[in-house]
Amino acid sequence: IAIGGAEDKTRERVILRHFLEAAGGSDASIVVLATASEVPETGERYADLFYRLHADSVEVLRVDTRDHALEVEAEAFDLLEYATGLFLTGGSQLKFSSALGGTELAETIRRRHANGMVVAGTSAGAAVLSEHMIALGDSGGTPRRRLVHMAPGLGLAPNLVIDQHFRRRDRLGRLLTALSYNPGPLGVGIDEDTAAIISGDGTLGVMGAGAVTVVDGTAMRY
Repeated sequence: IAIGGAEDKTRERVILRHFLEAAGGSDASIVVLATASEVPETGERYADLFYRLHADSVEVLRVDTRDHALEVEAEAFDLLEYATGLFLTGGSQLKFSSALGGTELAETIRRRHANGMVVAGTSAGAAVLSEHMIALGDSGGTPRRRLVHMAPGLGLAPNLVIDQHFRRRDRLGRLLTALSYNPGPLGVGIDEDTAAIISGDGTLGVMGAGAVTVVDGTAMRY
């Protein structure tokens, strides 16, 4: 579940409720990973929110640096082994990938996801679901050389390049530029308070207040 950021946390909370239901509803065991965030309280805020939505258990996995990621691998393994859902918060996707890239923690996330654990990411947490991840880039509707920088993501959605805050921050140009570097995946631009829900059979659904823009670059010639 890739969320474009700024999802509703106070009213109907449609997207967050959907994630919780997909992870088991009142039987859900949720792990919140706030590595991308610069704000220490982010994980606890989401934990409190999921408890108010009646999750059975919520644990915050604290991983701030690469050293920390390597230190907590045993703890992370225990938490994720029984988790039915993993929620990746917003922040900086580059902070996330540089801390977790190549670690056992990242491998455990991929393995548990392949075995059925539901994974949702908002804002930066959505971007890292891609295999070829947009790490940095400028706004604007026109693609141009060096507009965007790419980095490896978690690879849970290997056939997609995901961008977030899409219309609010005018990011069509950087998504098109990213696809010009590698036209194989589909480009998916997700508006705020909107989610792209990617099911196991490869279909993509849309939920929330905005739109999801899909760009297919496979026929690109220039």
